[in-house]
Amino acid sequence: MNKIWLIVQREFLNRVQKKSFLVATILLPLIFPALMAVLVYVAVEQKKNAKKEVILYIDESSYFKPDTAKFLFSPFTGSLEEGKKAFEASENFGLLYIPTFELAAPQGIKLFTKINPSPNDISDLEKVIANQVRDLKMIELHVDPEVLNKLKTVVNIESVKLSEGGQEKSSDSKVLFGVGMAGGILMYMFIFIYGAQIMQGIIEEKMSKVVEVIVSSVRPFQLMMGKIVGLASVGLLQFLIWIVLISTLSTVVLGFFGLQSPSQDMMQMNEQAQQVAAQGGTLALLNTLSQIPWTYVIVCFIFYFIGGYLLYGALFAAVGSAVDSPAEAQQFMFPITIPMLISYFGLFTFILEDPHGTISVWLSVIPLTSPIAMMGRIGFGVPDWQLALSMILLAGGFVLTTWFAARIYRVGILMHGTKVSYKVLAKWFLQKG
Repeated sequence: MNKIWLIVQREFLNRVQKKSFLVATILLPLIFPALMAVLVYVAVEQKKNAKKEVILYIDESSYFKPDTAKFLFSPFTGSLEEGKKAFEASENFGLLYIPTFELAAPQGIKLFTKINPSPNDISDLEKVIANQVRDLKMIELHVDPEVLNKLKTVVNIESVKLSEGGQEKSSDSKVLFGVGMAGGILMYMFIFIYGAQIMQGIIEEKMSKVVEVIVSSVRPFQLMMGKIVGLASVGLLQFLIWIVLISTLSTVVLGFFGLQSPSQDMMQMNEQAQQVAAQGGTLALLNTLSQIPWTYVIVCFIFYFIGGYLLYGALFAAVGSAVDSPAEAQQFMFPITIPMLISYFGLFTFILEDPHGTISVWLSVIPLTSPIAMMGRIGFGVPDWQLALSMILLAGGFVLTTWFAARIYRVGILMHGTKVSYKVLAKWFLQKG
């Protein structure tokens, strides 16, 4: 155990003292919000100062009425062929051709452009024409527009979670969706990045012959465990620093704009409940955020990060010990990353859409997919027995993958110049130590 601890210290200090660690840990939480702010500002200014595009239009139906909300429409009285020539000679955005059509089934409408238009442009034009056709249909059917407007009703359902003790908590599926998506994506990124670092570090030490000196003093299994735990502690430290920085920056920014952080606002939530509508839903959002058990979410994230990282870290360590270069490792990384990809795509396909569905539950229980899947579900509330079962199986999965990886690691770490295949890995695994 002392030897493993020494290796953990070596790996931890070696990574933490690098400039790249300081840059990634301190600057990234500052750079990303700054970049997002700049991009949003540029997008807003661009939209504000953007000039409306001009569209020539030929209307053979006599139904079309120009709507200048987004585009400037200029009529053309000639034929379609003449209109094409005029459009080619101009700098206009497009040529809209509207033939004679039946109101029941508008057909044959075309937009000619010199560049491929964006989906938003096409959608905006379709809405303009669809609204005008609808109005014409209402006139034809003698439907009063005022009556139709009165029939439109907006219904807002407030979601309230009722616990077994009768305690009510406000919930918002969109907010929970965001929490689950962020947790799942962060988990995927952390496990993949730090797992790849283990593999890269082992390959570098193996190629530099340093590992041959180290294994003369420690057992290969101790070396593997020390590297895995050492890098896990680096990742955990980095995550905790990010949490502190983001929380501090959020408080400072909110204070700058005269707002309160969710933790401060939670104390005044009952008194201000009557002001939700007046504040345009901002207070409701803060209320929902304040009632999410952030401590519970963060603790679960730390557990699943450590468990998922240790599980996949052992497999990445086995791959790194078996090959002599990162290029050779690609063929063995794919089977390892398949469960991660399944859980990542399942996060958007099943988990966030139906967090309590059968597939979502199974993905959050199976050890190879549970770190990402469970973080996608955690904000929606997970039954205690499912969470306990998932954690137990993840711990057991780590023990199993560590045992599996150690049998390959103990042989592969000292092998050089061997053409490695799955058959060779199986031979190393079955070899008696």
